[in-house]
Amino acid sequence: MDTQQRPGQPEGRSQSRPQAPVLQAPVQGQPQAPRQLAQVEGVLERITYANEETGYTVARVDTGRGANDLLTVVGALLGAQPGESLRLFGRWGSHPQYGKQFTVENYTTVLPATIQGIQRYLGSGLIKGIGPRFAERIVEQFGVDTLEVIEQDPKRLIEVPGLGPKRTKMIAAAWEEQKSIKEVMVFLQGVGVSTSLAVRIFKKYGDSSIGVVKNEPYRLASDVWGIGFLTADRIAQSVGIPHDSPERVKAGLQYALSQSSDQGHCFLPEERLIADGVKLLQVDVGLVIDCLAALVAEEGVVRESVPGEGGEPITAVYLVPFHRAEISLTNQLLRLLRADTDRLSAFEAVDWPAALGWLAKRTGAELAPEQRESVKLALTEKVAVLTGGPGCGKSFTVKSIVTLALAKKAKVVLAAPTGRAAKRLAELTGAEASTVHRLLELRPGGEAAYDRDRPLDADLVVVDEASMLDLILANKLVKAVAPGAHLLFVGDVDQLPSVGAGEVLRDMLAAGGPIPSVRLTRIFRQAQQSGVVVNAHRINEGKPPVTDGMPDFFLFAEEDTERAAGLTVDVVARRIPQKFGLDPRRDIQVLAPMHRGPAGAGNLNTLLQAAVTPGREGLPERRFGGRTFRVGDKVTQIRNNYEKGQNGVFNGTVGVVMSLSVEEQRLTVRTDEDEEVPYDFDELDELAHAYAMTIHRSQGSEYPAVVIPVTTSAWTMLQRNLLYTAVTRAKKLVVLVGSRRAIAQAVRAVSAGRRHSALDHRLAIG
Repeated sequence: MDTQQRPGQPEGRSQSRPQAPVLQAPVQGQPQAPRQLAQVEGVLERITYANEETGYTVARVDTGRGANDLLTVVGALLGAQPGESLRLFGRWGSHPQYGKQFTVENYTTVLPATIQGIQRYLGSGLIKGIGPRFAERIVEQFGVDTLEVIEQDPKRLIEVPGLGPKRTKMIAAAWEEQKSIKEVMVFLQGVGVSTSLAVRIFKKYGDSSIGVVKNEPYRLASDVWGIGFLTADRIAQSVGIPHDSPERVKAGLQYALSQSSDQGHCFLPEERLIADGVKLLQVDVGLVIDCLAALVAEEGVVRESVPGEGGEPITAVYLVPFHRAEISLTNQLLRLLRADTDRLSAFEAVDWPAALGWLAKRTGAELAPEQRESVKLALTEKVAVLTGGPGCGKSFTVKSIVTLALAKKAKVVLAAPTGRAAKRLAELTGAEASTVHRLLELRPGGEAAYDRDRPLDADLVVVDEASMLDLILANKLVKAVAPGAHLLFVGDVDQLPSVGAGEVLRDMLAAGGPIPSVRLTRIFRQAQQSGVVVNAHRINEGKPPVTDGMPDFFLFAEEDTERAAGLTVDVVARRIPQKFGLDPRRDIQVLAPMHRGPAGAGNLNTLLQAAVTPGREGLPERRFGGRTFRVGDKVTQIRNNYEKGQNGVFNGTVGVVMSLSVEEQRLTVRTDEDEEVPYDFDELDELAHAYAMTIHRSQGSEYPAVVIPVTTSAWTMLQRNLLYTAVTRAKKLVVLVGSRRAIAQAVRAVSAGRRHSALDHRLAIG
């Protein structure tokens, strides 16, 4: 169905389905059928459209009139899976183009009663261990008694040909698990919790789930990933927690601080936090002030006086982990700078002209004066920063530093925040490199195997793409560097700051700070031939990019946002592959200023998946929320999960879906670190498609070709460092698609203000 011609989204909230094989009759907490709503029952055949953000879904339902006479259903169906039997509550209507349809306001699942329905139900992948093939065999064996056999006497499943003891036990266990969460799921649905979040709550609290939700709903916001304050607050209201409860206000203040950290701030000024709290919670300012004081007394937050932007003192309020990390990072950097020992003492009295002459013969190129200064700095200062834009020789400088250090038998450790950046660093230097997370061997809970008490065995630690380092990760890294070792941060300070809180690279470069640095500014002749490099510097200087006559930098102008989205897909799926021979999945990355909107990463992922990895008859796929996952999909992890993989899988990790099993309810992703990571179907909210991603998410990665939709619909997000960061992600080719006016706005608009951080101040007075 053409999404532009679908009817408007109905009022009323989406009611998610329970995963358990339950609900033959309405029970307390389930959606009831109000008298004015019509009721329809049928099997969900397929979903033709689903909007993950709104819950709006367009689906086809078999109501028993035959597969060739399916009913079009629209509305709040997000969460339902093809093959499920549904009882739908809503209204009949007619669409001028698509005819008769049923608009759903809420729904529930019911157990199927016919052999065909049971087979579809079991084969849909809802019960682990049963796929379409085994569903057919089980139903052939037991007929309409199938569900009763699984429920009452699952040992009889061994009678099914090909169903061995191992799979029989798996099916029985999965069925029991579904039964055990039935009460929890029904209760949570009644207070507006989606299926995927209900499963997470049950996994966290087990049989205590209902008690926690009823009595301590705000615990959910800190304990369960995917539940923030707003969801917890809605649940709290449903279970009768008073609007002016001190626990609600304190949770709201911590949420406001957490939201600010998601925007990059390490703290909020007290006045702003109080104002945000009043606006968020809609309570009296006096109550907010009292609850903030109580939070400070309980050590839930830290209040401290720090210099503001004009130098005048302000009262900063921190969440405890950010306050501890800021103080710790300051102390650890100063500790390294002031260490008495030097693990690269061989360079204290080195004959630099001779050493640089040897290096030139070894590498076949002379270093420029500022590059020579950088090499000396890294090998003689215990902490240093190397920054500069594209084409200015950062990479060759790093290679020179590593080459000289290895020539003196030094132990060199190389790291970067992302797998792609680590691979690039390894290729550049010829030495092994890893992600920071893997280097530190982060464990469940986020603790590192290497820290101050067990430092890395390294004389020189080089961290590339250091603009990506947030406060928490930088603190873990610096703690693990041994006294006397040298630590070099390499990055482009003009790029977007880290996704996480802080501006670590910028704060270390702040004027008057103790950390020595070199900024490379000269663009080398070879790089001057690159439109990517030339235009990156033009954008950084506030000049519009040159798009005519460049062999590697193009503009496809299109003022209409929706047409620009379609043009972006055409450029990725057809035009670039035809002209340059690049693979649309492996070599081309779409980088959008924002997630929402027709030309946002969310919608573009849907369009690009349809063009690049379309569904095919007979191949398994899995719908989760508004996304459908298929083998071959390009995906990205959207949260830190220390439990997955060898050393955790982290926000921003990109990979490809290598296998998908409906029977095992699992898919496997090969990450850009060449690790195969399994995901159970109930963990798929940790994955998003990555054909398109936001520019913020692309930090630290580099791609052969980058396509950037720049449209007026993203006007508020358009800033110079955003466009600069996107362009500098490309190695060979940049294609801009969209509005000349929007591009001009992006070049003109300078980022508004610094993040709230006191690291630069602490380092300066340290």
